[in-house]
Amino acid sequence: MSVNERVVQSINSTQEGVSAVSGDSAKNSVLHALSPLDGRYASKVDILRPWLSEKALMHYRVEVEVRWLMALSCAEIEGISPFSDAEKAYLITLYEQFDDAAALRIKALEKETNHDVKAVEYWLKEKIAPYAQLQAMSEYIHFACTSEDINNTAYALMVKGARTHALLPKLETIYHRLIALSHQYADCAMLSRTHGQSATPTTLGKELMNSAVRLESAIKRIAQVEILGKMNGAVGNYNAHHVAYPDVDWRAFSKRFIEEDLGLHFNAHTTQIEPHDWMAELFDAIARANTVLIDLNRDLWGYISLGYFKQKVLANEVGSSTMPHKVNPIDFENAEGNLGMANALLNHLSSKLPISRWQRDLTDSTVLRNIGVAWGYALLAYESGMRGLNKLEVNISRLDEDLQACWEVLAEPIQTVMRRYHIQGAYEQLKALTRGKEGMTRERLHAFIHTLALPDEAKERLLALTPSTYTGYAAQLASTSETGLGNTTEV
Repeated sequence: MSVNERVVQSINSTQEGVSAVSGDSAKNSVLHALSPLDGRYASKVDILRPWLSEKALMHYRVEVEVRWLMALSCAEIEGISPFSDAEKAYLITLYEQFDDAAALRIKALEKETNHDVKAVEYWLKEKIAPYAQLQAMSEYIHFACTSEDINNTAYALMVKGARTHALLPKLETIYHRLIALSHQYADCAMLSRTHGQSATPTTLGKELMNSAVRLESAIKRIAQVEILGKMNGAVGNYNAHHVAYPDVDWRAFSKRFIEEDLGLHFNAHTTQIEPHDWMAELFDAIARANTVLIDLNRDLWGYISLGYFKQKVLANEVGSSTMPHKVNPIDFENAEGNLGMANALLNHLSSKLPISRWQRDLTDSTVLRNIGVAWGYALLAYESGMRGLNKLEVNISRLDEDLQACWEVLAEPIQTVMRRYHIQGAYEQLKALTRGKEGMTRERLHAFIHTLALPDEAKERLLALTPSTYTGYAAQLASTSETGLGNTTEV
């Protein structure tokens, strides 16, 4: 039996096996998934599958191979004939119309060859076999390439697409929601807590703006990372290229291919692998954004615990299996947990991928396949966090209650004004009056203010203060950010 006959038999066997799966078993495949991303949460991360799945990797390998072949055909290189418009159009359909059947065929070839990139090459040769002119050029498929020429550029295109179409839009949605909430609650006074204790008042809007501005900075860093690629052979020196065609400037050719055909940034100095430094930079930037969101989720969880926020009640939702009254902050808890999972993977990716023994080892190969897992947990967290943000309802009366119970926070402005007018021991006097004392009231503070040797204007300003009005520029800070996100451009 020939190789092709065995491959066909393998494909038929696989398809028969899929067809034999009962409807119920197919529906319950969630029960057998090892990862919740492909089980319980599969539908929530579907947006990543066109970019970071196994099929996507094959798709982009095909695209790179086809584009490389077409670039060679256009280069007026001796022995390489240019393709007709019809032939170019057909070659383009091989990646633009790449489907599950094509992916299964490549997987079957991989089973025979035990090499995933070589399987793509053989599949392409099969696809052009019926066309004489294309068949005549078949040996220029994968010409002078090492597998990593195909892999590094395929992964670069995958990550570029996932960043543009999945990751950044989700983060920007959270950012814009935070901005909207910041503006809505710019004047909503709130007791601060430093070290968990009552502290100088702020506004709810300003605290949300803090997170929005941090996220804005993180989003910009993610968008600005340049995505690199290389196409330079077995150890990065164009050795085979130069021997086959010594008169061709392969460095210039490769640079044009990477930048003009693939839309990536060219890395001229590599070993067999592109060193993945850009990936480390990108994954670190994503992890930083995730850390900002972990901080936000924990704060919101705490504000819900204090009663500053209520959560919209969904009629059929259950908060506790035994306590019917519960409306738990599960969205923020889920977001925090999944952000932690994402960062654990992102941190490993960024620390491992730039390291490879000598000119190449294979440790990056299996790690790269987990990019989708890391990003999947991140997107799952973004969805949960956004759902939580949309369920928040501010409890104004609870905010006011806390503020009115903490008149001692006005010790700060009183002692500061006393310092301005050179009253000795200002801090110590307020410390003795308020520190560790319970039941500080407006009346007690006003009585103290009346004893001070202050100008009438200063004294009246202090007497007019309340915990709710002692918020400084918080409302203005909540209403504007210094820069704004704008449009994150593709790098």
